[in-house]
Amino acid sequence: MSSSELGSAVRWLREHTDPAAAGLPAGGLRITGRRARGLRREELAELAGVSADYIRRLEQGRRHPSAGVISAIARALRIGRADYERLCALAGYAAVDGQVPREAGPAALRLLERFDSSPAFLTDAAWNVIAVNGAWLALGGASAGSARDWNVAWRTFRDARAEIDRSEEHQAGFRAVLATRLRDASLRYPADAALAELVDELRSTSRRFDILWRTPKTVSAPENRAAFRLPDGTAITLDGALLEVPGDGLMAVVLTAAPDSADAARLGEVVRAAGRAGVLRVGQAGPS
Repeated sequence: MSSSELGSAVRWLREHTDPAAAGLPAGGLRITGRRARGLRREELAELAGVSADYIRRLEQGRRHPSAGVISAIARALRIGRADYERLCALAGYAAVDGQVPREAGPAALRLLERFDSSPAFLTDAAWNVIAVNGAWLALGGASAGSARDWNVAWRTFRDARAEIDRSEEHQAGFRAVLATRLRDASLRYPADAALAELVDELRSTSRRFDILWRTPKTVSAPENRAAFRLPDGTAITLDGALLEVPGDGLMAVVLTAAPDSADAARLGEVVRAAGRAGVLRVGQAGPS
């Protein structure tokens, strides 16, 4: 954690918050001086119930706020959950309820629909799949059985799908990303019992996962390429991209084929033949 990073984050949020959005009258409070971009320090201080000098020192990295002050600043700025959790993490605190967000908002679901010709799905921070699109189902991306069957980390470390092949290099990189993000999630959501149970099960049943957990590394999302075997015996090689979904605390995984390739043509055929449209929320009987 870093006081300077926290201060910079608070300042950025303050300067990018419209006074009207924070509940102030048009033009902000009547404070002598020019109209600064976003909220003035004095305005944020009044809204959060602290002094303007405190806000100044906080933004300079010279104050370490309590969890209560972080919450007061977040309420004053009317920021979303993702920004609130980031402030908490920078200050060294868990978010108030410590639970992994598991609801996909309308914007996140529309994102899946936009990728109508590319297999895509949404996961929460614990790698539980919560929604998939029609192209993913066309690729054979349905799953049945226990809730663990819908968890990407569990599938990767404990019950890999036989119809998905990755090279050892790509598999190693994918495992490292999964373990690192699960470790980050456990620090952000320490009160989430389901997440803690998943981690305990993976550590006790997968030596690979336990090693990655005990020796965390800073990893960037690597190239994630996999071959998906279809029922007719053919295979389609796709590249996976991991996208953050701002505001919902979710991730989107989108699979694409190289442009103008045989894989792209085959994927198009499979998706068109399946005729699956819309989005399936995991646990529902059919696409919504």
